[in-house]
Amino acid sequence: MNSMLSQVRAIAETMATSPQHARARTAIIDIGSNSVRLVVYDGPRRIPFILFNEKVMAGLGASLGRTGRIEADAMDRGLRAVGRFAHLCREMQVDEVRCVATAAVRDAENGADFIARAAAMGLTVELLTGAQEAIAAAHGVLSGIPGADGIVGDLGGGSLELARVRDGAVHETVSLPLGVLRLPQIRAKGPGALERQVKKMLAKAGWAGEPDLPFYMVGGSWRALARFDMESTHFPLPVMHQYEMTAARAEQLTRSLSHVDKARFKEIPQITGSRVPTLPDAAALLSVIVRQLKASRLVVSAYGLREGLLYGDLPPEIRQHDPLLVAAEAEGEAQARFSGHGDMIERWIAPLFLEDGSAWRRIRRAACLLADVGWRANPDFRSERGVEIALHSNWVGITAAERAMLAQALHSNFGGGISTPPGIERLAPPEALKRAMLWGLAIRLGQRLSGGVEGPLLASRLEMEGDVLELRLRGVDADLFGEAVERRQRQLAQAMGVKYRLAW
Repeated sequence: MNSMLSQVRAIAETMATSPQHARARTAIIDIGSNSVRLVVYDGPRRIPFILFNEKVMAGLGASLGRTGRIEADAMDRGLRAVGRFAHLCREMQVDEVRCVATAAVRDAENGADFIARAAAMGLTVELLTGAQEAIAAAHGVLSGIPGADGIVGDLGGGSLELARVRDGAVHETVSLPLGVLRLPQIRAKGPGALERQVKKMLAKAGWAGEPDLPFYMVGGSWRALARFDMESTHFPLPVMHQYEMTAARAEQLTRSLSHVDKARFKEIPQITGSRVPTLPDAAALLSVIVRQLKASRLVVSAYGLREGLLYGDLPPEIRQHDPLLVAAEAEGEAQARFSGHGDMIERWIAPLFLEDGSAWRRIRRAACLLADVGWRANPDFRSERGVEIALHSNWVGITAAERAMLAQALHSNFGGGISTPPGIERLAPPEALKRAMLWGLAIRLGQRLSGGVEGPLLASRLEMEGDVLELRLRGVDADLFGEAVERRQRQLAQAMGVKYRLAW
């Protein structure tokens, strides 16, 4: 018994989250070649929540390839956006505003004029180099996909940044003048012109690369392209982050976009009208990059430069925190009836699931941290509430299959029993969903026994004794056992295919 408890404690310690809150409310004003965007953040430093997000399609780089300058109208639009964003930051009492500019301002003959006019408005614009832009995008991917191992590609309006990520670090980087606003001029030179240009630029930059690596797609145009693919294939989970496509899909999308009716895009509200004209060029470039880099598969990252700037400022010990578990703990603590209950539930049910591997253990822990988020919901819809939180919350560091497991666990915890929520069977294999269902039923038993507080959990143990599911209570706590507790213990035992009993 003591060895089992020691094992549970050791596993729990490896998954500690300890979310540390931001020292100050922060904001990033991102002055890109296509858009100017403000994002305001608050919450845990490792994975801050977005309080506000707004973009203006200023088009600073729209004429860059032709004139080498930011056009007057575009500059005025961009500066009006910057002025509004600065004012909003003051009203929101943002303590730290970081204003960065990328390829359009960096490459334009009159880029310095933009910076000077922004300074006159009280904003210091940090002009990122191509290398800094690539590192920030790569850090964004590492922030949202901690185990990322491959090539990051960040497609903006004025440039394409590539970065090799491995073992939590950024290695080789390169910045190429291949933004979506520059691509039409290149492709206008005829079939094969883009392929030749990309090949030439990669060779000149000395980018050797490694074949058969995942390619992580960053940037609005590539996300819109992935959204089109998601809608075309009727993928059941409309979440972009960590959406995957085969490498061959890039070429297929390039061909299909050439004859898609523009009205088709109006049926996809997540693709804005300003993005539609960039899709054929974005698809063509992706297809070329896949061939040149010999990528193994495509993975979408919703995290990019802005998230990477935040991540790059973190000390190493906070970077190591699991973003999913930090976010789940913060959400669970905000909505739970009693503080710290999720952590106690996880330790209480862990002896039943010692054979779970590390990947399943972290999803199980996330489910426990979120075990009390549905209590305010209408009792008839608590299971739906759990599924909604699991599938559609803004989690990162979690695959579609893992979201399905989390949804199944919360569904069963909130009264869904052994049933499976419609649609998630397409996201995860049956054995994974069954395991998650057992987690949910075990959590449900712990919730009923404890009433949501820690005392009854500390005074009891749940474990397997041979083929018997045993709930052990101290004699002085015998009155904690009742009909409702017995019913939930029986339901869990039946789902596990074992007997059950109460022990003292």
